[in-house]
Amino acid sequence: MRWIEVDNYEQMSEQAAEVVINLVKEKPEAVIGLATGGTPAGTYKRLVEDYKQNTTSYENIKTVNLDEYVGLEKNSDQSYTYYMDKHLFDHINLKRKNIHLPKAETPPYEQDAKDYEQLIKDLGGVDLQVLGIGENGHIGFNEPGTPFSSKTGVVELDPSTRDANARYFENKDDVPTHAISMGISTIMKSRKIILLASGAKKAPILYNLFKTEVTEDIPASILKEHPDVTIIADSEALALLKEKEGSVNR
Repeated sequence: MRWIEVDNYEQMSEQAAEVVINLVKEKPEAVIGLATGGTPAGTYKRLVEDYKQNTTSYENIKTVNLDEYVGLEKNSDQSYTYYMDKHLFDHINLKRKNIHLPKAETPPYEQDAKDYEQLIKDLGGVDLQVLGIGENGHIGFNEPGTPFSSKTGVVELDPSTRDANARYFENKDDVPTHAISMGISTIMKSRKIILLASGAKKAPILYNLFKTEVTEDIPASILKEHPDVTIIADSEALALLKEKEGSVNR
């Protein structure tokens, strides 16, 4: 596990975008796993800027998203389908047939999850997975206590996760209670992973991730056993770790 400290959110976004762009150029038919939320939005902005300036082509790239809320219509402005269109897909030359998110609008959700797991296998697996990290250590929507052996499935969201996501909804009660998420074992099959973290709210979990042994109480801790993981985090997110441990660049 490699740790990279950057000064701020903008630098984090630039470094992450550079990783994606390099892969797209090196492997034009790559499968890229994408995350949502506030953390990767800046990365997608940089990708769009690069596409407009340098015409980096995504024509044969395939994408798979980590997760999607259960029960939201795709055109809902809180759905991750809407988020991805708004921040990235509508602005680059990615073919619609190569864009994949879990189907989670209507039952049977469990079958949708199984189908998504199979889809990822059929695509040949994920070349690069972009991750964020929850304040409780979740990756995707895999909450603390999720078995490391988990595959893509229907998951119940932790109250802290719903609280964190409430800012995207009119009120907390509107936040879905369940989602379809790639499983931890699914994520771990990715050939390369970058995990992004920004802001003071992420400082405690990054410190715990650094210090703690691999445990299902901190889902992200399993990443220590992956052969190619890079954490890109800004100074605020690394403040507690640096205070207690010193430099994290390694």
